[in-house]
Amino acid sequence: NKKGFAPWKLDVPHHEEETPEEFERKLSSQLTGCCYTYSAYYANGMCALYGHDCEAQWENSHDSGDQDCSQDGLSFIGISFSVNTASGNPYSYNLNDQFPMENIIDRDYEYVMSMDEDGWLVGGGYKAFDYSGKMPYIDSSHTELLRIGNMNPDKGGTTISQVYAAMEAITFSPISVFPEYLKGGGGHHSGDNDDEGVPSGDITLIVSIVETYEDGASKSSYEYFMDELFDAMDAYGGGPCMDDHDTDPHVSMSRGVKFWSAYHQQQYMYSANLEVAVWQSMYTKGVIIGSTASAAFPPGRKGTRQTVGYGNLYFFFDRANITKAFSPNRELTDSETYYATLYSSGDVSTYYSTTTSINFDYSGSGDNGNNNYEWNAYSWNQLSAMHDMTDGWELPPNCLQEGETFFGIPLSRVSGSKLQSSSTFQDVFDFEYLVDRNGTYVNDFGTNHGWLIGETLDNAVGSIVDKDTAHIPIFYTGTTNPEKGGMALSNLIKVARKIDFGTLYIKPAFVFLDDDGHAKLQFESDTQSALAYLYDSLCKELGITWNYESPSNSLGVYTSCSMHAAGDRAKYGCGPDGYGTGGFCPQMTLAYAPKFIDGDSSAAFLERANSYVDYWRKLYPNGVAVGTKNFCPDGGCLGLYLNRLDLYEVFKPDLGGSWVEYNGASMPPTYSPAPTWEGGCSEPHNMHLDKCFYATHKKPRPSAIVWDALGSVGQVSIVLVVLMACTLSLSIFLARARKKRRRGESYLGFFFRDLTRRRRKRRKGAAGLEDGLMKDDAESKATKRSKSAARSSSRSASKSKRRSKSVSGSSRRSGSRSVRSVSVQPEGGSSRRSTRGTSRDRRKSRDREASETRSARSGVFDMSITTPQPKDDGKDNRQQLV
Repeated sequence: NKKGFAPWKLDVPHHEEETPEEFERKLSSQLTGCCYTYSAYYANGMCALYGHDCEAQWENSHDSGDQDCSQDGLSFIGISFSVNTASGNPYSYNLNDQFPMENIIDRDYEYVMSMDEDGWLVGGGYKAFDYSGKMPYIDSSHTELLRIGNMNPDKGGTTISQVYAAMEAITFSPISVFPEYLKGGGGHHSGDNDDEGVPSGDITLIVSIVETYEDGASKSSYEYFMDELFDAMDAYGGGPCMDDHDTDPHVSMSRGVKFWSAYHQQQYMYSANLEVAVWQSMYTKGVIIGSTASAAFPPGRKGTRQTVGYGNLYFFFDRANITKAFSPNRELTDSETYYATLYSSGDVSTYYSTTTSINFDYSGSGDNGNNNYEWNAYSWNQLSAMHDMTDGWELPPNCLQEGETFFGIPLSRVSGSKLQSSSTFQDVFDFEYLVDRNGTYVNDFGTNHGWLIGETLDNAVGSIVDKDTAHIPIFYTGTTNPEKGGMALSNLIKVARKIDFGTLYIKPAFVFLDDDGHAKLQFESDTQSALAYLYDSLCKELGITWNYESPSNSLGVYTSCSMHAAGDRAKYGCGPDGYGTGGFCPQMTLAYAPKFIDGDSSAAFLERANSYVDYWRKLYPNGVAVGTKNFCPDGGCLGLYLNRLDLYEVFKPDLGGSWVEYNGASMPPTYSPAPTWEGGCSEPHNMHLDKCFYATHKKPRPSAIVWDALGSVGQVSIVLVVLMACTLSLSIFLARARKKRRRGESYLGFFFRDLTRRRRKRRKGAAGLEDGLMKDDAESKATKRSKSAARSSSRSASKSKRRSKSVSGSSRRSGSRSVRSVSVQPEGGSSRRSTRGTSRDRRKSRDREASETRSARSGVFDMSITTPQPKDDGKDNRQQLV
């Protein structure tokens, strides 16, 4: 093992150059299998050939010290510092309006070179497609108050219902928090280059709980609360794995952090602590944390969103999963409200302008006295690809940002024990046989992540509930930010689509614990397999310039952030056939730093896991190309991952096309360019390509292509729309036929008559829309007047007789009553109306006259009315009465 050697100290053997045409034909003509040489070896024998000890005992348990607690856990009660920012994950909670945590992180990599795969745990989290390729988690910043431990009572833990009952049985006042200082260091390690690289550590914000004392009280309100909480937990059966004291308040910000140099670390520490000094000037006596935003707990479930409020405590099942909020027993005072809303609603520019120095000590970063280090990019070597993902990367020259994007083989699958958001990419290997779900051997894990092949929703340890992320990383491409030296995601896809690789066969070799304590499944490193030739091709086209070797591809786009050299080859990788100086070593990580109960447990775990590996080796002596009926049905596909969680693009072997496979969705495959095998379309290997397929088969109609592209959901939707349209048309026809068909006429006869009847022709010559409408309106009014006049003349003759009879009858009835003469015609007014008035105008006139008549006889003594006859002046002044 030559890990840690400088590039010029590595034993890099000489290799013969070959033309691109020779290499492509060699790449495409791989045998249908791999790993023939060591088919007779068992897992333990393969482990020895690769230089590992699969029978070693690892004693790295860090339990609580209580003999009745047989499994550690990560669940706790605490205060959340989570914020929702524009640069972070849009699903992050906004539970903190007091401390702008994004002001104390280095998202632009101005000071920080790299971190572990989680990146910044505060400041809003990470959104999908981030250039850094960090895990797209929500903001999980918090400070613990009480570590509950595991959730399994059989292992000494406490159930969630017990925690809820204990918290609801007590009350507490709002708790104030005071920011102390930000520090670096910690107990992390640098696993890339032994002691020759830059140091790595954690970044932590130290806070304190402000303790208030009532008059004459010997304990603070916070101490009384903790005593009551411990008593309540004991009363409701809390397990021995719970801590017997409160946790020192702090906010873990990031782990495995590597700075560009000691100077960059000092500058970052000063900048971040100056922000903390501003917070101290704003909140001299601490502040109660809360928000006016709304949230629903737990995340990802159907729940009612409620206003967060101030002073809440939260139960964290794991650091990224708040399941319940507990409110304080009172509202904030006016003074507490002022400070709690100072940053969100007030003007704090004065605090920033007046705070120009740091008046507290933030030394003690724990960098082991190494204050003069600086990263030398030219000390990078090909073994950097064998990276510890719980630590930061050591970047090559001209690369200014880390990245987690990589090419690999997807191996995840859905089962009953995992989240259903996991996708099934293979049905050959069931990795459940390689993990310890019930804590028989493994007591805890070194990180917040549990089993990487999918963690259960109710795991007792309290590990982050991730979906299955099983995969074999082959080639790390680094950041997708071209401005920082990386290659854009679109260009990575374009280059990969042109690589002609054979079907990728894999074969498990053994399960082991690597030098960093991580549990891994090693696959055989066959330097003559299609996977090996794919690795060679990726290095030639996407590797960095190193040792006088430069990459070359047809697009002319390159990256400075790949973790593989252009001159690296599979034969320089791990295994009995490799030289141990390169980055080719197909492995799958099962868990980060599992902590075993004792040494015997670690040996028993490896023995049990390798017994299943022996079964697979016997079942697939020449390897297997994995896939499913719905995903890569022919097997042997290559995937492009944005990060460990997100598979984005999938490429079929033999230039069979590629498709997007992201977040459970899939898009139709694209197709490769012209054939690459000699012989053109007459060569059987080229028959599956689109050019040759169209030459030998009838090209499908465009409508058939469109119909197929719609998918089953789109096709069903169109059929339903057409069916509904036909039903509606039939209903309209039947309604029209019932209304207009002739007596004895059939529906079919009406249908043909309605089709052939002459339609009314539209008038022509209208000057415009407005003129046509006005003209149509005028003609309509004239037509109405003529009809109304005809009706009026016919009615006046018949009604005049009724009127004369009515008058005579009225005269007889009113003989004993007083009579008031009322003129029918208004005096001084013209009795002639315009001949243009419509029938509606005449009806209005008659209504007014009738109203006047009624009002005229509405007096107390005037109970009747006589209608005088008009004078005979030669004019016909008769009015029609209604």
